[in-house]
Amino acid sequence: MSAVVGVVTETLPNALYRVRLDEGSIVTAHIAGRIDRNFVRILVGDRVRIELSNNVTRGRIVEKL
Repeated sequence: MSAVVGVVTETLPNALYRVRLDEGSIVTAHIAGRIDRNFVRILVGDRVRIELSNNVTRGRIVEKL
């Protein structure tokens, strides 16, 4: 998995987020368990670090910057 940085552009149902990466592509991401357990709130406009899966249209938010 590769880690990239992007900005949350949209909140979707079922704890999913649409994120625009710094390189320009858009991915759908869910929250990693560590962030979810610590009640970190993710809002539109937040910069986040994402681990991309092999399918580069999906990812996991691992850190709020």
